[in-house]
Amino acid sequence: MADETPPPQPFDSLTTPLVWADADGRIRTCNVAFARWLGVGRKRLIDQPLAALEVDGDVLRLALRTPGDPADGPMRVRRLVLAFLGGEPRFADAWLSREADGGLLLEAHPVDEFPGADPTLAMPLALSAALRGLAHELRNPLAGLKGAAQLLARRVSDGESRELVALVDTEVARLGTLVDQLLSPRAPTPHRALNIHSVLEQVLRLAEADAGWAVRMIRDYDPSLPELSGDPDRLTQTIWNLVRNAIQAGAANITLRTRAALGVRIGDAVHAMVLRLEVVDDGRGVPEDMVEQIFLPLVSGRPDGSGLGLAMAQQVAREHRGALVYRSRAGHTVFTLQLPFPVEDEAAANAPEAPAA
Repeated sequence: MADETPPPQPFDSLTTPLVWADADGRIRTCNVAFARWLGVGRKRLIDQPLAALEVDGDVLRLALRTPGDPADGPMRVRRLVLAFLGGEPRFADAWLSREADGGLLLEAHPVDEFPGADPTLAMPLALSAALRGLAHELRNPLAGLKGAAQLLARRVSDGESRELVALVDTEVARLGTLVDQLLSPRAPTPHRALNIHSVLEQVLRLAEADAGWAVRMIRDYDPSLPELSGDPDRLTQTIWNLVRNAIQAGAANITLRTRAALGVRIGDAVHAMVLRLEVVDDGRGVPEDMVEQIFLPLVSGRPDGSGLGLAMAQQVAREHRGALVYRSRAGHTVFTLQLPFPVEDEAAANAPEAPAA
């Protein structure tokens, strides 16, 4: 086995996992962050084939076989799943650079979940036309529902029934707005300050009306969160899509959890503080054959599904400079909506503390 070679200084002090390999793809050295990330001592990694760390797929193996020139710059390697000798899998997007001596440098950017494909890039024009046709067909039944809700409102007298009828009327109006947007796209509604927990309470009312006592809805809120800037109708629709998917996946318990996270990278931007909104359920999970496709439009795991809910949810996340990611196994699925707080809140989070008087 080759002797351990210390990494070039000052890389051992960085928190970004880095690993160097020779021209044959065997690990020469790595920094402390890489070894710590994989949960193994650095000496055990030396002389191991770099490709052997990949435990799912062959993304890294194919990248290592691709001839490269240092002048070409680094190659982006997405969706890596790495582990050492059966250890806990680690997920990352990475950059792979070819060095002058033929060696390789892998720079890993760890993630907890992988984002879905961008539906705006994946949807061809034919599907866009199909969606407009669907929206046109929805107009008549929505008009019928609105009329029925208005008639019911005149006939019911108790408060609970009136509240349910008002909920139906509100949702029909919101769906009508969505249909109009599909038929005649217009500029997004200007964002305004909103309390995310008010949006979640509206979603909870929808869930209770849809599933009744069959599903236990759990609130796990951080009441100290500042206000977001966004479109409450679009966010309500997005979160309701996630909750409804969980209900239809057979979940008995669904948790809505809000937390603040600091220093989060979304795309190419790093935000000082973001909202991390999780929809956690104990249903069947995402089908194995759909893990790479669930955010694509018109792709559904149910025979009666439209395949529009998650595609729309991903698009709404992007409209709010955020991202929608997930992790899933049978009995535990988590969809995480990450939304940056307004710039003034980010600036406040970065501001130095005032000196004590």
